[in-house]
This record gives sequence, structure tokens and C-alpha cells, in this order.
Amino acid sequence: MELELEFRGAGAGAWPTGKWLLGTEVPTGNEEQEEVEVTEGKGQAGSLLRWFSTVILYLAFLGLGLGAGILGPTFQDLATNVNRNISSLSLIFVSRASGFLCGSMIGGVLLDHVNHFILMGISMLVTTASLYLTPFCKTAEILIGMMPVFGASIGVLDTGGNVLILALWGDKSPPHMQALHFSFALGAFLAPLLAKLALGPTESADNHTETDFLPAALNASSEAASDPLLAAPHDMNLLWAYASIGTYILVVSLLFFALFCMKSSRQGKSTASAQQSRRAQYHKALLCLLFLFFFFYVGAEVTYGSYIFSFATTHVGMEEREAAGLNSIFWGTFAACRGLAIFFAACLRPATMIVLSNIGSLASCLFLVLFDRSPLCLWIATSVYGASMATTFPSGVSWIEQYTTISGKSAAFFVIGASLGDMAIPAVIGILQGQYPDLPVLMYTCLGSAIFTAILFPVMYKVATWPLNHQRK
Repeated sequence: MELELEFRGAGAGAWPTGKWLLGTEVPTGNEEQEEVEVTEGKGQAGSLLRWFSTVILYLAFLGLGLGAGILGPTFQDLATNVNRNISSLSLIFVSRASGFLCGSMIGGVLLDHVNHFILMGISMLVTTASLYLTPFCKTAEILIGMMPVFGASIGVLDTGGNVLILALWGDKSPPHMQALHFSFALGAFLAPLLAKLALGPTESADNHTETDFLPAALNASSEAASDPLLAAPHDMNLLWAYASIGTYILVVSLLFFALFCMKSSRQGKSTASAQQSRRAQYHKALLCLLFLFFFFYVGAEVTYGSYIFSFATTHVGMEEREAAGLNSIFWGTFAACRGLAIFFAACLRPATMIVLSNIGSLASCLFLVLFDRSPLCLWIATSVYGASMATTFPSGVSWIEQYTTISGKSAAFFVIGASLGDMAIPAVIGILQGQYPDLPVLMYTCLGSAIFTAILFPVMYKVATWPLNHQRK
């Protein structure tokens, strides 16, 4: 990866590859790697360019969080805009997720052949266009068809952002990887606030019935031939909410094109052998294990955040206001610990953070299973579980980069694993909860996922370091 070689020469030291689980160094046999690292771009100019690139990535992921998070709070308004009820429009979430998967795959391939900054800039331009057009969609079919385009563009951005941070910082990437994902969490947190500011107080979706939308839907079907496919929304506040986020993302996309021009003006030759020196002997097996790790981790995270409200009200008997607070404290501790992890990652190795996260997840899930009807335990364990889940994904990406080079295709592979877990596990749990309403299916699932990931990580570590340990014998 040309970008990695260029920027690592701008003053980025690297930890030796091959660490023991909690930080003890092992011989790598790659002493000549330090000689291979590129010397171009050294000095203040190279360092400033690298930091400038990093800050733009943070801004991009903030926009990614805003764009991904705005759909939920404005869902009811979009349904009204296309004269549909909410239940009949739920396909937009499926279509967006499908687009994200395709975008991750396409982005993984393109990242290995197209300039990273150009690809990121183009994907953000597509995201901007999708956000601008969404409020103008006057039929459900056009709106549902718009979502895969939006999903594909953010899929490219998500995959590219992880690859770029690793390329810019190498083995010093953990704090920056944590900051990148904190930026996304911050954007997702701010999106509902922006929607509330733009749209003002609205009635809860629970207060709307199917018949509320029926007259409009009947009128829409009778006048379908004359209605335009795209038109300005009746509620201009909806347009303002999407246009403001789209404009922000447009500005960030222009910064990526500026980065491309700056990089091209000072680009030099680089040595390609450094990339090969970081390829693990069992590279593909390691990626498959990480695919499974992220599948169960992200699946459990999204499942808990999605179902804890209904679990608290139906299984524990909590009031809706209390259950909503429980949901908020899960995502609140999740976002807060992602912010704190920026500082922890500067002094703790990724493996250490993953082990600590696994311990916290196991302990909290065990208490949730044993005391599933205790409101006090639910509050405490939910807080611990949210905090424990916060750092796992960025730490996992930083950890694997210590042992093998992550290309665009590699990053796309484990991002797809996370996306499939996001889609599959919540769907299965929704079915199981309906069939076994008296059992804490949610807690059993989270405990099973925590046990699986806690067992899988030492296996991953053994696969990553086995050639190194073998050389010591």
C-alpha cells in the first residue's frame, strides 16, 4: 500500500510485530523492517499532512454517524412524506443494510486499485447526493430504491476509513482507531438532537395508527399517475435536517480531494517489500476468525441495544420511562467509553483492551442471566456491558494489524462479518423471543456471544503468533 509506506516515513515509529497477549515483546526476526520503512515525507511537512489527513477522517466518520443516525428520528416524517404507514416502509432499513454490504465489498476491491482519497471523496459525494434527494422522494418505491445507494456509499466510507487509519499510523494506530469510531458514535448521538432541533416536538410513533395514514395512502394510490416521483417535501424542516448533514459531508468530501492534490504534489517512490514483511503465515485463517469474532460481537451489541427496552418492560416489568432510561444508559456508557478509550489506547495494547472488554462482557452477562428479573442488577450490568462493548471493534482492527497487513479486501471481509451479525442475530432473537416469552432469550444470547468471543480471541492470538513461537523453539 503506497499510502502506508509514504506516511509511515513521516515520523511514525512502530511497535515490533508479534506481542505476547498482555504486552511482552517476542523476537520478530524482522529487524530489517525498520530499514525498509520509507524515509520520504520526514519532517514537519509530512507530519502535518498526516495529522491533517487523520482529522479529516475523524470529520468524515462524524458525518457517517450523522447520516446513519438521522434515519431513525425522521422515519415517521419520511413515511408521511410518501403517504405510507410506518410498518409498510420498514424495508428501507433492509435495503440500506443490503447496500452497506455491497458497498463494503466493492470498496474493499477498489481500495487496492484506486487512490484512497479519491475513493473516499467520491463516496462522500454520493452520500451527499443521497441525503439531498431523500426528502424529495414522494413515493415509497423511490425512497426504498434510494437507500441501497446511501448504504453502499457509507459502506465504502466505513471500510476505507479503517484502512486509511492503519495506513497512516501503522502500529501507532490504536488511539486513532478509537478516536475514529468515537467520532461515529458522537455523530449517531448528535443526529437525533439535530432532528429534534429541525423538526421540533412531534407525536410519538406509538400514537399513530394504521388509519392515520390510510386516507393519504388512498389518495396517493388514486392520484399515482399524476404525482411526481420527486418533489419538495411539505415539511421544509425535514429538508433542512437532511440538507444540513449533506452539506457538512459535501465540505468534508472536498477536503479529501484537497488531500489528493497535496499528496500528488509531494509523492515519491516507495519500497513495496515492507508490506509483505507484515503478512502473517496464516493470514486467511486469521481473517476468517476475525470475521466470526466481529459477527458475534456486533450481533450481540446491536441485539442488546435493540431489545433491552422490550425485555425490561415485558420480562422485568419496568415502566416504559425506566426502560427508555436503561436503553439510554447502555448507549451512553458505550459512547463515553469509546471517548475514554482514545486515552487508554495510548498506554494499553490492543490485546489488553480486548481481554479487559471480554472480561467485562462475561461478568456483566453472567449477572444478567443469574438475576434477570432484578431491576438493580439490570441497571448496573447494563452500564458495565455497554462500557465493555465499546472498545472491542476498534481494538480488534488495531490488534490484527500488528501481525498482518490489512488491505482493502481484508478490511471489507471483516466489516462484512460485522454487518451480517448486525442483520442476522437480532432477527433470530426477535423470532425466539416470540416463541419463548418466559425465557430471558436476550441474556442467554449475549452470554453465549461473550463466551464465544472470549474463547475465540486466544485462538486468534495463537494463530497470529504461532510462526513466531515456532521460531523460538
